[in-house]
Order: sequence, then C-alpha cells, then structure tokens
Amino acid sequence: MPDLDNSLVLSNISKQYGDRFANNDISLELVSGRITAIVGENGAGKSTLMKIIHGSISPDSGTMHWNGKILAKHSPARARDLGIQMVYQHFSLFETLSVQDNISLGLGFENLTGEPNIRDRIHQKCEEFEITIDPDRLVYSLSMGERQRVELVRCLLQKVNFLILDEPTSVLTPQETKSLFGVLKRLADQGVSILFISHKLYEVRELCDQAVILRNGKVEGSFNPKKKTVFEIANLMVGEELTVPENFEKKEGETTIFEVKNFCSDNSGSFSTSLKDITFALRAGEVLGIAGISGNGQAELFDAVSGEGDQFSEGKIEFKDCDISHQSPQKRRETGVHFVPEDRLGRGAIETMSLWENSILTLAVPKIRKKFFLDKTYLNSWTKQIIEKFSVQCSGSVASAGSLSGGNLQKFIMGREILQEPEVLIVTNPTWGVDVAAASAIHHALISLRDRGAGILVISEDIDELFKLSDRLMVICEGKLSKARAIKSISIQEVGRQMVGAYASTPVPN
Repeated sequence: MPDLDNSLVLSNISKQYGDRFANNDISLELVSGRITAIVGENGAGKSTLMKIIHGSISPDSGTMHWNGKILAKHSPARARDLGIQMVYQHFSLFETLSVQDNISLGLGFENLTGEPNIRDRIHQKCEEFEITIDPDRLVYSLSMGERQRVELVRCLLQKVNFLILDEPTSVLTPQETKSLFGVLKRLADQGVSILFISHKLYEVRELCDQAVILRNGKVEGSFNPKKKTVFEIANLMVGEELTVPENFEKKEGETTIFEVKNFCSDNSGSFSTSLKDITFALRAGEVLGIAGISGNGQAELFDAVSGEGDQFSEGKIEFKDCDISHQSPQKRRETGVHFVPEDRLGRGAIETMSLWENSILTLAVPKIRKKFFLDKTYLNSWTKQIIEKFSVQCSGSVASAGSLSGGNLQKFIMGREILQEPEVLIVTNPTWGVDVAAASAIHHALISLRDRGAGILVISEDIDELFKLSDRLMVICEGKLSKARAIKSISIQEVGRQMVGAYASTPVPN
C-alpha cells in the first residue's frame, strides 16, 4: 500500500443493481500528484465507481483506504472533510439561485466564515486559475459550460486533496478545455490526486499519466496513454478492433425547409444573451452546424427555434413556408420539427420516470392513446425499439431515466427523436458524454436521417464533431450569427477566430 499523502486504495469494490454488477471486484491504487483516467464504454460502471469514492453511494462489498486508513461510514460530508471533491457530469446546482449562493451552499459552515468574504474569495480563486464567472448571475441563465466552471470553483474553494471529474469537457470549447487542463496540471503539481473520466480519448492522451480500462464493471488493465494512439486506446476500451472513423460525404441540400428571418430577442434585462438579427435557412437533406464558445447565444437560439423561449421582439421562424414563430414546442413537434436539448435530465428526460413514460414526452397524442387510456402495449414496444436500435444499456423499459449512465440516457433521447422520422431535427451537443462506439452510431443515424431528406441543425461546442457531420457551418458569437459556408471552404482555424469575434470583413455567400 503506498505511503504517500493523498493516496486512495480500493480493494475488491463491488456494487450490484438487481442481477447486474455495476462494479465487480474493483481494486485500484491512486496516488498523489498523478492524473488517472478511467476509460470505458457507456454503462461500464465509471460513474458508479466515482460515486462510491465520493460517498454518494455505498459499495455492497470491498474496502477503501485513504492515506493508509480505512474509510468507514463514508459519505459526501466525510469526503469533503478529507478533501475528496467531485464535479459531477450532471451538475448539482439550484437554477433559481445565483452563482455565489450555489457556491456558498456547497462549502459548509467552516468554509463560509473568516476573511476574506466569500465573494472576494470567488474572485481571487477565479483570478488564480483564470476562470471567468459572474457571482451575481442566476444559474438558470448559464450555459452548461459556465455551470461547469461554477462546480469547479466550488471545489477549488474547499480543501482539495483528491479531485474527481466526470466528463468535464463534454460541453467545453477547445479554449475552455485548454484552460481547464492548465488548472488540473497545476493542481497535480501541488500534489492533488486527480481522477478523470472522458470519452474524448485524445484528451486522455494529452492530460493523463495513467489510464485504467473499465469494462462491464471490471478492471481490465491499465497503461500509459501517452504511449498509445487514440485508436489503440479505443480498441482496448471496447475489447475489439474498431474501424477507422469515416468522413461522411458532404451534400448540397435541397429546397429550404426551415428558415429563421431577422430574429431578435431582447434579453438585456436578464443574464441571457440577446439574439441580434439571426437569419439562416436550413435545407432538406443537409446538416447545418452552428459553432460557438459557451454562453454566446446557443441556448437562447435553441429556445427560440424549439418554442421554449419567451423573449421575442421581432423576426420570423418558418417551417415549409408556414409561420411557426408563436407555436408551442408540442405544436412544432406535431408539424414535424423535433428537438434534442442540451440538458438531458430535466428537459430531455425526467429522472424519476421510467423509460417508457419518458418515451411519451415527445410522441404525437394519437399514437399513445387507446380510447381514453394510454396504450401501454404500444409504448413498451416503442421503448424497446429505441433501446435495441441504439444499444441502450438498461434493465428494460421500466428502468428510470435516472438509473442510466449519462451516455446511455443520451442514446435513448437521441433514438427517441430520430426514430420518429422528423422532417427537421434540431439537436444540441448530440454526443455529449457518449463513448466512441455510441458516438459513431449516433453520427451514422443522423447522416442516415439526412440522406432520407430531413434537415438537421446541429448546435455543438465540439468543433471536430461539427466538421465531421456538417455540410455547411455557421458561427455564433455574442448573439450574432455568421453566414453559412460550405464545410469544404472553411478551416478549423478560421472557425476558431470567428468564435472569438474575428469575423471576416466581407460577407461570404451561402
């Protein structure tokens, strides 16, 4: 057993749900100053293991030793006292409270007293680690990337000896990811032990000193990721030879099917981003991408095109030449316009409801009704179809949405929308938290839907994904949208410059 500070030793940890082992006899040694990646497919047991380490759930068997001493009666409060901090994949923030209030609630009384006061400490920590957040903003107005910063600052304001990050870069731009990695490397240099979960294997190679493979709840080995290629890591992760990802054929698209004309929203009285003269046309049979740094109007634009936004000053949204600007989200779905939101728990699915109940949320009413009652036979069959076609690992259609791993829930939500054959699909971060094989399956499903004539709008902060999927691409910055350009005529570097506001001085034709 290592005698270093900030060391954690897991011995024969097991956790079982029903007849399925989420973790099965796991043993690991995690030492001071090392950044260790846990890699595995969706449902491999990564999040369960992290929650056991953090004290959120208890193992059925096995022991944990912290700095040589056994951890008995472990809990999140005990973890916090020891300096074991965690940034969850699904953030634990109160949306109606401010950033400062959320940070304060997570600190505990001992961290709220003394000088300087909490507001000044937030500013000091943000300046130290080059993190930008506004303490006064309400959490509901923050993008997912900004919320992640809040969670990270809350951890950094406490004693940090061991830091767990579950898919921390899923909704971050390359610039934000680079900044985060700088923070993590600095913490590791200070002796903090870091556990890093990510499906972005090139990030594992860049950041981590060690990688541990988790497959079907078991540790299958460990290696130095810097000595492996991304494809070698992927093959080790899934236990079989994967094919090299293909570059999808780019298409011109057909006639305009969905159009936004001179759309403006005035959010000056809130913390949201105002949309300024947004104009674009989505064609049938194409994927139109939107890139941008988190917090530049992506969420507000999604709310506008989905019908969930309530700030509308001028402009028009048309579907097949019909004005749908003031239609409800349900009415838009009934006409053939479907959506996949950024926040999968809360807006994409309801955590406490079963999968078959969640499948109802976006289905047309005639399909789910049998006289005056729900047609449960149809709904169970429909849910099983989603589970099978998108390889959702779960205990069946009665499993609650909250029991699924983040990646499996994302596959379920994506499958629920794609299998309804929408004429227009608008999706935000389609492969957030999804493993390599599942991301490939989702990409192929989207391209197949495109090839069947649908228009697809992809709003993503993953530039690589946008270049892989998109036929044309736009960039949003400070609520303004650039003109759409064919993906073949633009470089990643140029997109990066536009994301920070360096638009070309001359307009580029569609």
